[in-house]
This record gives sequence, C-alpha cells and structure tokens, in this order.
Amino acid sequence: MVALGKGARDPPHPTMAQADPSRVSTATMDEKWPAFETKMKAEGLNDSAIAAFKANYRVLVNDSAIASFTTNYGVSVAGASTMMIVESAIAPVESLLHMDKLSVKPNPALLKKTLMLKLNGGLGTGMGLDKAKSLLAVKDESTFLDLIAMQVGSMRAQYKSELAFMLMNSFATSADTLAHLAKYPDLGTGADLEFQQNKAPKVTASDLSPASWPKDAEHEWCPPGHGDLYPAMLGSGTLDRLLGQGFRYMFVSNSDNLGATMSLELLTHFASLGAPFMMEVAERTDADKKGGHLAKDAKTGGLLLRESAQCCKEDEAEFQNISKYKFFNTNNLWVDLVALKALFDANNGALPLPVITNSKTVDPRDKASTAVIQLETAMGSAISCFPGATAIVIPRSRFAPVKTTSDLLALRSDAYLLTADFRIELDPARKGVPPDVKLDGRYKFVDAMDTLGTVPSLIGCSELIIDGEVVFAPGVILKGDVWFCNATGSKVTIAAGTYENTKVEL
Repeated sequence: MVALGKGARDPPHPTMAQADPSRVSTATMDEKWPAFETKMKAEGLNDSAIAAFKANYRVLVNDSAIASFTTNYGVSVAGASTMMIVESAIAPVESLLHMDKLSVKPNPALLKKTLMLKLNGGLGTGMGLDKAKSLLAVKDESTFLDLIAMQVGSMRAQYKSELAFMLMNSFATSADTLAHLAKYPDLGTGADLEFQQNKAPKVTASDLSPASWPKDAEHEWCPPGHGDLYPAMLGSGTLDRLLGQGFRYMFVSNSDNLGATMSLELLTHFASLGAPFMMEVAERTDADKKGGHLAKDAKTGGLLLRESAQCCKEDEAEFQNISKYKFFNTNNLWVDLVALKALFDANNGALPLPVITNSKTVDPRDKASTAVIQLETAMGSAISCFPGATAIVIPRSRFAPVKTTSDLLALRSDAYLLTADFRIELDPARKGVPPDVKLDGRYKFVDAMDTLGTVPSLIGCSELIIDGEVVFAPGVILKGDVWFCNATGSKVTIAAGTYENTKVEL
C-alpha cells in the first residue's frame, strides 16, 4: 500500500493506525465529525447541506492524514486521492463543437420544460461591497438585476412562452435582492422565485475542529462555493418540486454575466444530444491563462475541470499553457434535472464534487484571528460526475462577467454594447477580445473607482494601465496600449483628447 519516497529513511515502528493513513483519516473523521454535525443541526441546516459538507470534510481529513503520514514517516502513498489534479492524470481537449456550427432547428416547445436560473449569492466583498453585487449599476443606471429582469421579459415576449426563472440567493443577498425585484412582479415571488444557498462551518486549520469566534458567531460560517447549487436545490425541495411540475432542463449562469441569456438553439442542441450535462466554454487567451481550464481524465477520457487551487506548483507552466489547454469554463451550464436526481440517488444524496480549500482567517478583517480552512466546490466541476457530459464552444458575446473594478470599468465603457434585448456584449469592433484594464490598487473598491470621473472610450483600447491617482475629463479616447503614471502623490486630471500607444507621465 505504501512505497518509500525518494531518499526516505526507514520509518520508526508505528502502530497499525499510524502506518495506514486511511485508518488515521477514519479515526480523525469519527472523532471530529460529531461536533460539526451538532453545530449544523443547531443552525437548522437541512440533511442535504449536512451530507454535502460531510463529504467535503472527509476529503479534507483524508488529505490531511496522507500529508501528515508522508511528513512523519518519509513515505508516499501510492494512488492516494488528494485535492490536487496533477498533470500526469489529465490530457488536453483537442477540439469541441462550436456554437456557430450548430445546425439544429430550434424547438420552442422545450421552453415549457426549462428553467433559467441565475446564481446570485455573491456580496462582492472583494470590490468593497456589503450588498449583492448584482445591485451595482452597469449601464444607464440599470443594475445587473434590472437588466436580468428585462432580459427575461424580452425572452418571454420573443418566444411567446412563460419562461421559468429563479435565483439562488445566499443568506446575505436574499433580502436586498427580493426588495429590489419587487418592482418586477411578473418574475415571481417566494419559493417560485428563489431558494437559498447553504452555509458551511469554517474549519480550524490547526486541528480540523469547527471554528469558534464568540466575538461574532457569523464569522464561523462561510459560503460553500457555487457547487452548493446542487445540494441546495435538493435540500430546499426545489429539485423535486421542479421535476413534479414537469421541468426537465435547467440553464444556469452567474448574475454578473449579462451575456448569458436563454438560447433556444443551445437548448435544442442539448436536448437532442440526450447528454446529462453540457458546459459552455470559451477559448483561452493570455488574459485567461491563470484561470481554470477544461481537460480530460487520462484514464477514463471523461471531461473535468482543473482550477488554479487544484494545480501543483510544479505544474503551473502547463496549467497556463493556453495552446495545450485551450478552453475555460464560462459557468454557463445546462443540466438535465432527471439525470441530476438520479446522480443524487446513486451517491446517497451527496455529489462527489472535487473539493477546493481556501485558507483564511476566521474574521477576514482581522489577520491575527484564528487561521481557518473554508471548504468549497465549483458547480462546473460536476462535469466530471456525469458520465456522458459534454461541452460546446461559445462566442465571447455570451461571456461578460464582472469580478473586479477593472472589469466593471470596461463594462461601463463603449467597448460593450447594451443590445435591444438587454444583453451586454462586446462591440463587434472588438472582435471578441475585451480590453485589458489594470487599475491601480487604490481603485480596488467600487466607491474609489467611481472617483475616476467620466469613463473613457475603450472601444479601440487593447490595454489600459493606471498607476497613481487620476480623474478622466469627458472626451478621453484611448487606443492601443495606454499607460497613465502619476507619481506626484496628488490627483491629476487627464484632459480630453486621443491617447494612442503611449505612456503618459503625469
């Protein structure tokens, strides 16, 4: 079961439990798990949420036991399952069908069996927000939520169908979101409009026990990642309710991606394939190389995702090789709800999603507070759980997410258009490539970014770099690669005019 690692010394004579990492992990699981179960039940979490976290925690315990065993005894465990996806275990996906090559005849009848769902659990704390990120104004004072509501109305009119729509909110975004959407009563209300993401206990890094923070008990909990979509659907009763109402298909995307609208062409293609799961992917560019990529399992040939947190340091160069790993997940996913239910049944109510660890402090604003581990899963990683899952390459017009203030500035610029059906997409003049915006760290938060003044024209800009404090006057046009550098320590106004392929020292 074990093999001596290179240069390893003969280990001491351990007990059987010490010598077998699987026994160590079992012992630790039996010892540690009851405290988590008690805590989650006391918080009122449902059985599906508890089962999902238990499965994730078991992976953490097993991985920790293997790491400890290797350190203590100088041996490696042959075939051990860890949270990393090593280069030797995967192969590149050479080619995929492109959306613009589809030849299916769109079938509007499928819409009656299809749900459009938006993930809306993010607060946007990385952008300095304490409310749902989808409440940010994007174009003409319309927020993400406003545009989503108008998109749904437009699609219902276009397809002459009562397209079903839902949100997965979090405990932190639900109230603000429902209050904002009250002006769109046709979207739905109550359980017909939303279900909530679960929350998960943070894990103390030192001993894998439940984190405790009496100063503010809310800091003991964290979102479990958007992979929680699946157990949240099951535990809230949403999955069974949808199946009971005759729904078969679900299209899910992030609320900050306004390019991801219902495509009858893609729906018809997905239904005709009979596949349980389909991922919309885009071709990687240099701007995407640090993000996760699609790959194949070297043994089974099945599709999987490898995120940056699952990549070993020695594999980073290959991870970022965009000519080898050509495609990335847009988080626009198509799911067969019948197949999802069957997968839950086959796995005792908990999908075997790959687990990602996120190292934090229990109070994220107090770096001296207890070190914790947050266990997360990604909803796209379910592609490896469904035999027969597939992927399709989409144009960048279906992918316009906002993760940083740099993204938001680009989206508010003329590089992106608001279409007649309320989609946000790159201007055709961009040829599918967004401007690469790099703002000074002082503009990390939205309120600071808003002090930049009038958003400059970026339709002809390849790269914009801002170093230092600046404010744009109306009428600034940027083309090619432009760098504004202000080292004066005082705010400087950038005058109206055209700046092309230049570094401007202010």
